[in-house]
Amino acid sequence: MLETVEEARDALSSVGYLPGESTALVSFLAARLGKPVLVEGPAGVGKTELAKALARATGRKLVRLQCYEGLDESKALYEWNYRKQLLRIQTEGDAGWDAVQDDIFAEEFLLSRPLLQAIAETEPVVLLIDEIDKTDQEFEAMLLEVLSDFQISIPELGVVEAKSTPLVLLTSNNTRELTEALKRRCLYLWLDYPDLERELEIVRLHAPELGETVTRKLVEVVHMIRALDLKKPPSIAESIDWARALLLLGADDIDQSVLERTMSIIVKHRTDLDVVAERVGVKLSGEAFAAPRASTG
Repeated sequence: MLETVEEARDALSSVGYLPGESTALVSFLAARLGKPVLVEGPAGVGKTELAKALARATGRKLVRLQCYEGLDESKALYEWNYRKQLLRIQTEGDAGWDAVQDDIFAEEFLLSRPLLQAIAETEPVVLLIDEIDKTDQEFEAMLLEVLSDFQISIPELGVVEAKSTPLVLLTSNNTRELTEALKRRCLYLWLDYPDLERELEIVRLHAPELGETVTRKLVEVVHMIRALDLKKPPSIAESIDWARALLLLGADDIDQSVLERTMSIIVKHRTDLDVVAERVGVKLSGEAFAAPRASTG
């Protein structure tokens, strides 16, 4: 259990996630109050990784529901094993329909999906509902019972109540406005790209063998790239990947040639590659390169 904000910060840091003050505070409150957390922010800022880090820091199992357009209750809550039910009907049909009907709607025929799995676990878990903004309002409405009372109603079996309260994180890339009913049930955390010094800490943590000069230049270049009008700015995970790649290549600097050879690690759209090569590569070709000012976001 995360007993204080400082303990939450230290626990997350110990598993490789460097939280800001608001992240540590909300993580502590979620653990102590038993309330879900809605984590919003642009793609690639560490929303999903926060849930994974909380699972590692608290020693809990991570149960993940990956949301997508068209996700329905049967894939999120539960569904019946129709093939197994049919086999039972075929083998015990002589017993009469009423007897068989009672038999085939037993727990042994139930296929648990992530929400039911998180509720039914005997030990506390971290439940990650990832990219909730990809679903529709009807799906959000279904979630309200789970998030309000931590229980799920199964008509054939009754109400399944949580044996322990899961630590719930919902992530959103803010592609659509979520309902007020859902937001009321959640603590709120906005995550943005870290400022330059914080990202330096993160890269150092995950690629400590990389030289200090090239590490700082890497982060400065990433911040320059994020300031451009791109389809997809580099994520924090991609900054780490780039650092590890440069370490494997033995790079002791980032010049125009190194950027062009390794740019695809952090830039993932064809048109973005051209923009970065033109706007950033030129600056790296000579003395024109100047470190950007650290973001305050």
